Amino acid sequence: MGTIDLGALVARIVREWDGVDVRPYRFGGVEVRLDHREVGHVHMSGIADLLMPVRLRRDLVAAGRAEPHRTQPHSGWISFRMRSEHDVPAAVELFRLNYERLRGSVRRRAVTSVVTNPTLLADRSTDDLPA
Repeated sequence: MGTIDLGALVARIVREWDGVDVRPYRFGGVEVRLDHREVGHVHMSGIADLLMPVRLRRDLVAAGRAEPHRTQPHSGWISFRMRSEHDVPAAVELFRLNYERLRGSVRRRAVTSVVTNPTLLADRSTDDLPA
């Protein structure tokens, strides 16, 4: 049985968004850019990393929607671990949140709904990952 390229699944969706450029990531995987700014990237291991404002990162981590970044846990970077194709919609929702934020079109209510609404992001509360 072959391995599913989760980064390719994410890339297939986000490359359709206006102004998005998807390219190979320098450390393996794929990188998503909007107007020369990184929206996020997905490593070959299936871990998506995105840079958010620290307050939003804190809210996403507190809500169980993402983890602090493995090597920069006190920065604005978050990580989202995809284990299967079932985790792709939640990863795409994080990319969409950051994409909209970088475009300047996200409103506070939209951010709050993504952070607090478990139907928008996969419910990570049952994961075996440390908080």
